[in-house]
Amino acid sequence: MKRLGLVLTLVLAAAAASAATPAKKSPAAGVAERLVKQTGVYHAAPGAKTPGFLADPTWPQPLPHNWILGQIGGLYVDRHDHVWVYNRPRTLTNDEAGLEGANAIGFARPNGPIADCCKAAPSVLEFDAAGKLLRSWGGPADPGFLQTKCKEADGCIWPNSEHGIYVDAQDNVWLAGNSAPAPADAPATTNHKGGDGFVLKFDMAGNFKMRIGGTPTGPDSNNTNGGINGTPTMYLPADMVVDEAAHRLYVADGYGNRRILIVDSETGKYIGHFGAYGSNPVDDAGSAAAGRWATDYSKGTQKPAFFRNPVHCVKLANDGKLYVCDRGNDRIQVFNRNDASLGKPCTNPTGAAGKCGYVAEQIVSGHTETAPLLPGSAVSVNFSRDAAQSCIYVGDNTNQTIYVLDRKSLSELGRLGSGGRAAGQFHWLHQVSLDSQGNIYTGEVDTGKRIQKFIHYGPTGCSGAGFATVGGPAER
Repeated sequence: MKRLGLVLTLVLAAAAASAATPAKKSPAAGVAERLVKQTGVYHAAPGAKTPGFLADPTWPQPLPHNWILGQIGGLYVDRHDHVWVYNRPRTLTNDEAGLEGANAIGFARPNGPIADCCKAAPSVLEFDAAGKLLRSWGGPADPGFLQTKCKEADGCIWPNSEHGIYVDAQDNVWLAGNSAPAPADAPATTNHKGGDGFVLKFDMAGNFKMRIGGTPTGPDSNNTNGGINGTPTMYLPADMVVDEAAHRLYVADGYGNRRILIVDSETGKYIGHFGAYGSNPVDDAGSAAAGRWATDYSKGTQKPAFFRNPVHCVKLANDGKLYVCDRGNDRIQVFNRNDASLGKPCTNPTGAAGKCGYVAEQIVSGHTETAPLLPGSAVSVNFSRDAAQSCIYVGDNTNQTIYVLDRKSLSELGRLGSGGRAAGQFHWLHQVSLDSQGNIYTGEVDTGKRIQKFIHYGPTGCSGAGFATVGGPAER
């Protein structure tokens, strides 16, 4: 809290100094003024109001044990305002993990460490709001974890690529993975049986509780019981959220399959699933035949009738609206979890609102295409912390920004962040989450390998008319 007070004091000083002559500005006020200008909301719609933000370049605090983070596969803020980070230690390069003396993450070191820095952090890390590391566990970089707390004999298989973390109201930690079957000689392999086709449930200390799914070799978006203990097999799931009242787990299934899967959060048993516009069954063959979004669009397709890989996020608002990141189609779609038809056999190829549980959609920076890399724009969604959750924050890891949308109209009110590696900028933005105070936390993949905090100030919600088109070039 002391640091937050100092930062806000500097913000106020910067605002006051803006009216003064350059000679009267203090160095501290100049730094804060630049932070406000460079890391706040920009490209604001005329008359729109949004929360304000300021990147905290001192967050998080330094990690112990010479640890360093790999790509951030998942990030989520729990009900205690603790930030859970799910990183990929096996994405560190040879020189980044120079202090590793063993083959824990894939580097054979017969002669010991090659440098004085650094070591891979465990896959799961918990921080408080001030950026202090509270606990860490899991994965190949946590010595002994795979032999004691994640044993295959108990049903636990650690994924080959960490992707997606969620902490429910009962303090259960849910994890997923998005690796296709690994080559037999792949270093530091933890799943030897097939693709990451499952989600795992742990307690906060890393004790294994349940696995849902299996280890398939390819997609099957309509699978209902092919996994362990008769649970559905997934294929490269990306994200999940728990509906506490209904005891339902929604999974964005995801990088290989093309659906939102619904299972019982206590047993893992199948409840339902749906694809784009709420349709069920999902047409895997039709989607694969249509190819990439840019190719399909050139043929005149305006509203693809299926999700494209990856189906990257699923988030539940307080009013029962369910938001899905259809990243491969450059859009988000909205569904009504209270609609009895959602997840049931249903056909809605034209995207009729009110049918099959479907509500609305919004194109997010349409025609974003990054072949041969993973395509698309919308990767993460979260909500402001006012009672109405009037703002939606949509992360875009190709255009490197967070769009601030009005939740009612899905129009763009402004943006936060741009491409780069300075404080408040992004390289392959991958995750967006908020604490109870409205502060935003982000995680980056590719070579970004970073987490950031944006301190909230000003309004708590969004208001005003925005731009109907979300995305496109913008000037600061």
